[in-house]
Amino acid sequence: MKIALFGKNFSEDRFYYFQQLVETLERNHIEMMVYQPFMDFIDGRIRFSDKPQVYSQYSELPGAADFMFSIGGDGTMLDAITLIRDSGIPLMGINLGRMGFLSSISKEEISQAVGALIRGDYTLEKRSMLCVETPEHLFGEINYALNELTVNKKDTGAMILVHVYVDGLLLNSYWADGLIVATPTGSTAYSLSCNGPIITPDSENFVITPIATHNLTVRPVVIPDKSIIKLKVEGRMTQYLVGLDSRTAIIDSDTEIVVKKENFAINLVQRAGDNFFTTIRQKLMWGRDVRN
Repeated sequence: MKIALFGKNFSEDRFYYFQQLVETLERNHIEMMVYQPFMDFIDGRIRFSDKPQVYSQYSELPGAADFMFSIGGDGTMLDAITLIRDSGIPLMGINLGRMGFLSSISKEEISQAVGALIRGDYTLEKRSMLCVETPEHLFGEINYALNELTVNKKDTGAMILVHVYVDGLLLNSYWADGLIVATPTGSTAYSLSCNGPIITPDSENFVITPIATHNLTVRPVVIPDKSIIKLKVEGRMTQYLVGLDSRTAIIDSDTEIVVKKENFAINLVQRAGDNFFTTIRQKLMWGRDVRN
């Protein structure tokens, strides 16, 4: 078994847990390949019995890695997906941060998670993604997102007007600070903070959520993910921000954005006994009496 390790910079107190992961993998005779910029960061701070192989781009992963471990938080996992692309390589997130909806393996559970992987005591959960098309090909080959697409005003000035069409029909013209189109996975991210609904991963939906809308009767709308969404932006400004998970670009006001379901999915590793409902209960502390 060979596992690709992906990570970014993290604080000094997290090195202990990453060293524990490396030692656990080595003890179980699992080969590692490390993302080159991450290897540069950990060089001299982490001990390897044998120098691991490194990789730096998507083309080096298919056929080489059996799994990828994302070391960090949810943002790190979103960056890892830009390397996995359509390879089908299963992704497991080890959370060195706080919330961790996607990176659900806590730093205290590293040994148990690796053991479950070796035993085959896991399932693969397919997570759908959205795809974005613009005339300028703003995001190049990485024009997909696991969480969401966002359209925001570029500065703190006046609100923007976002016209939203679903399968050619006008849904609404939103006066707001911006708009979110989220996948079921993204429903627990930015959309949730804007009062969007929580959608289970297998729902086959998109949710359209306005950001700080001027009209208080406007609410998030859930639509089938087979729909094609078109966005057109108006306002006093000539340029606006478009976000695709952790990546951003600037667009002109006359640019039409098309959003639809991506034709491939991401495989997330779920340990036996873990599921979406368990995760949201734990992360959102449902059913807990905070007075105790």
